[in-house]
Amino acid sequence: MPGRLSPISEATVQSVFSATLRVDTRGAGFTEISGAARDFVAQAGAGDGVFLAFIRHTSASLTIQENADPDVQTDLMTALDRLAPQSAPWVHDAEGPDDMPAHVKAMLSGVTLHVPVAGGKLALGTWQGLYLIEHRSAPHTREVIFQYVGSRR
Repeated sequence: MPGRLSPISEATVQSVFSATLRVDTRGAGFTEISGAARDFVAQAGAGDGVFLAFIRHTSASLTIQENADPDVQTDLMTALDRLAPQSAPWVHDAEGPDDMPAHVKAMLSGVTLHVPVAGGKLALGTWQGLYLIEHRSAPHTREVIFQYVGSRR
């Protein structure tokens, strides 16, 4: 057996809570939303369940990534730029040269996250943070839908 499973816990779903987070980005880059997610879970009176996040856009994305060294974010943006450069011969460029690369980067990164909630807290690892990644060069206002499904304290 490759690992050991902890004892299984059970929680009865009592409620589903939802809210929309609006984030003003400064252009391409990472914006940490961990604090907003923690506040939402606390305001929902969460016990045990799951936190869900969904971004309502096709040129921005969500990720769980290291929150200790900002060089990680710089390197990740560089890697995404290499994978989907503006200089590629894209057909879709209705909103400028960063339009299609932004869609590719969002597809690679994803638009949803789910994080277990245990004892009213996000069960993130020590160095993990929740981030919105803006893939467009210009600032945008982005909407992220938060949901908590689970028991209450």
